[in-house]
Amino acid sequence: METVAAIDHATLNRQVMFGESNGKIIWQPRIGCWYQDKMFEDGQLPAPYTGMSLHDIYRNLGCSARLYDFIHCFRKIEDPRITRETRQINSADTETIVTTPVGTQRFVVHESPNSWYKKKIKYWVETEEELKVLIWRHEHTEWVWDQEKFESMVQEFGDLGAPIVWTGRFGLQELLIDQMGIEKGIYAIFEMPDTVEAFLRASDIMHDRLLDVLVDCPVEIISLPSCLHGHTLSPDLFVKYHLPGYQWRCEKLHKAGKKVHSHWDGMVKPLLGYAQESGLDGLEALTPEPQGDMTLEDIKEALGDNMILVDGIPAVYFDETYPLQTLIDSTKKIIDMFAPNLVLGISDEISSHGDIERIRVVGDIVDEYNAAIA
Repeated sequence: METVAAIDHATLNRQVMFGESNGKIIWQPRIGCWYQDKMFEDGQLPAPYTGMSLHDIYRNLGCSARLYDFIHCFRKIEDPRITRETRQINSADTETIVTTPVGTQRFVVHESPNSWYKKKIKYWVETEEELKVLIWRHEHTEWVWDQEKFESMVQEFGDLGAPIVWTGRFGLQELLIDQMGIEKGIYAIFEMPDTVEAFLRASDIMHDRLLDVLVDCPVEIISLPSCLHGHTLSPDLFVKYHLPGYQWRCEKLHKAGKKVHSHWDGMVKPLLGYAQESGLDGLEALTPEPQGDMTLEDIKEALGDNMILVDGIPAVYFDETYPLQTLIDSTKKIIDMFAPNLVLGISDEISSHGDIERIRVVGDIVDEYNAAIA
């Protein structure tokens, strides 16, 4: 039997994504939430992981890591006329003001005592004037690739998986999640449609420049993160504003020999029917019942035999709320239904209260499956 230590996760990750694994699959859970929350709470990890880095933990667990770390290999270059000023409003709130030749934007975040995550209490865009400033910024943004950084990162932790680039959200999802928030963003679509349309064009311009950089970079797996949610992005809005963006981006990246998947981590059953039209090679973080709003059968019907499932196991099955056997049964069912088009992972991440040792249980199942078909 192939031992865990002997697995070349980088090669296997690529082979699964490119349909060259000869039936094998890869176990690639995300444990960043567990790691960050434990570090925030106690300043250190519990034994036997005390003192380990996140990448060291992956090696100890004998599984692959989803290496979105490679987002640090490209950089955004904004217009040199832009200035940025940040000040502390009080002990918890920080304000940033960006000044451009066409106006200013104000952004405020609130620091929580319970997490490193900072809550947005004033988004970059709340008015039409601020949206026009953002349009100008996008139109004047360029990107550069750092090959030296890429090579050093491959050397440091490239054994854990294939390099992946997460491009950042684009179009309407950028507006709703990153720039305005859901409520104000939805209102903007109907109250200032011309300016929203101008923003979407500017977002595409900026994103296309990034794709020009990625087309020529050595990373072969690209993620178009969307964080879709069918309760806030209706099928009508998806088809009008988001689906075309997937299609032309995938066409461009496919011509360069890249594989492309997208992060859909909300209640997305209303949107599953558009998976085949998207041009994507796979979908990440689809969350089945009892955590999400879809069954494994729903997901299989949407992906068919030509798209890759990235993840699949509900995160709640790693909590002790659910018996270990439930996790085992779910894992085996997912493998039976989706292999070999499967980068098995957690939809979305193991929680800070999850049992990290259950990672090994799934790893053993995957190792046994791969050994049986070798």
